[in-house]
Amino acid sequence: MVPVNIHDFRELARRRLPKIFFDYIDGGSFEEETMRANRSDFARFGLRQTVLVEPRPQDLSTSYLGRRHPLPFMLGPVGFLGLYSGGGEEKAARAAHAAGIAFCLSTFSIASLADLRAVTDGPLDFQLYVLEDRSLCEEFLAAAEQAGVDTLFVTVDTAITGIRERDVRNGFRSLTRVTPGLLARLALKPRWLADVALRGMPSVRAIEHRPEFGRGALEQAANLSRRIDNTLSWKDIAWLRERWTGKLVVKGVLAPKDAVKARDLGCDGVVISNHGGRQLDGASSTIGALPAIRAAVGPDFCLLLDGGIRRGTDILKAVGLGADGVLLGRAYAYGLAAAGQGGVAEVIAILTKEISISLALMGISSVDELKALRGSAIQASHPSG
Repeated sequence: MVPVNIHDFRELARRRLPKIFFDYIDGGSFEEETMRANRSDFARFGLRQTVLVEPRPQDLSTSYLGRRHPLPFMLGPVGFLGLYSGGGEEKAARAAHAAGIAFCLSTFSIASLADLRAVTDGPLDFQLYVLEDRSLCEEFLAAAEQAGVDTLFVTVDTAITGIRERDVRNGFRSLTRVTPGLLARLALKPRWLADVALRGMPSVRAIEHRPEFGRGALEQAANLSRRIDNTLSWKDIAWLRERWTGKLVVKGVLAPKDAVKARDLGCDGVVISNHGGRQLDGASSTIGALPAIRAAVGPDFCLLLDGGIRRGTDILKAVGLGADGVLLGRAYAYGLAAAGQGGVAEVIAILTKEISISLALMGISSVDELKALRGSAIQASHPSG
């Protein structure tokens, strides 16, 4: 198959990855209703077509979090990219930086920030899970400062972990070592095995020096997830605001009052996110939550969005409804799992082309123009006839 869209890359990723790792990327919590709504609710909104507009130079760049970005999207944090493709975090970061966009590294990553800095000098952000052990949090923050991280994304919707039934069936985060049964399942995917497993079992580099987390990514992931602080509160966000001198963004907001609280605490923005439908099943889709949050925080506070983005038109709908930019997650993870760095680059290129064509069909020459038209360029649903 020659992939022409993100759905094609998803299918190629499914074919290449062992089921335990594909389901970790692809699955949601409980009935997966919120995960599905993240996709289906984009259809609640339509784009207004305008014809016979004088051609003008097109500009896809936009500004958020104090920087000008060549595209209205970046690569958001996705855990364990190095399990989908050997050196996965490095490959994704290089693809992002070749396109001039930022890459955000997850706490749950194979590569460390230092590893990424060894292969790229492009813009790096870091996503922090606040752990019970604040000394380890301090280590993560110090590493981020050393790597020149500008923006810290703190995830706040995972203090209690939702039940992801695909992961339960597959044993992800309950298996702490490669058992004979798991090895047999991994061996069914020889291309993946040659790329990842035959290099030796990956480990989470940022905690390799901590023997209490064990050895190998499976055991370390299980132990790290158990140490996420389930008492996380706004007091901890206030502490981070005092501790972190760069940009601070709260990731995992769906309620307008929570976005207002983050703004009033001095945070630089929020990510409207339901963790890809992997936490509270039945929660709002992110695109559905966006308009009310924008109305609550006003026009100037930075709002980013993730969840369900598979098309350039999804990105335009988000921007047209009030987002300053979006974070890709599964979309680029599928590309990485299917075809490594080239797959991520192709995902970026596909979305860029879709944005460009769609803006032209709307009679709009730039992302900034779309932002200025907020509301009027988006309609509540597709018209009939």
